[in-house]
Amino acid sequence: MGPRNYFGRFFRVIVANRGQPAWWVESRAGDEAQIIEKTLSRGLWVLETIVTAAPLLGLLGTITGMMHSFNLIGAGGLVDPTGVTGGVAQALIATALGLFIAILALFAFNFFSRRQSQALDEMERLGTRLVDNIRLGQDRGEGGGHEAA
Repeated sequence: MGPRNYFGRFFRVIVANRGQPAWWVESRAGDEAQIIEKTLSRGLWVLETIVTAAPLLGLLGTITGMMHSFNLIGAGGLVDPTGVTGGVAQALIATALGLFIAILALFAFNFFSRRQSQALDEMERLGTRLVDNIRLGQDRGEGGGHEAA
């Protein structure tokens, strides 16, 4: 099982320490779970940033397009109606594109956040069961739980 097999990494820590007292096993499992959580969430900040920045970039494009349109009007009145409508169209395209990108990134962010949460919940649930079995075995005298130095 490679380093990307998070369940394998997590359970290996529990199994490798099963001869230790239950509190020790829980502590090691908790440490590994924190490392796995950080690893699973390392790229989510990018999606979160895109969700926030894309509409702002679209707004910037809208402002730029509208400024271009207003510059064409100028002090002498409406000079080039085609140029003005082109600037407005540019502004609307920038807004639509920014919103489209933000919506896609939001769906991806929510999907991966949910997957991360489900994986960590499953790990915690199964890890608790394993530790409970280790504790039960130690209470019965099967585990040989010696104190760690």
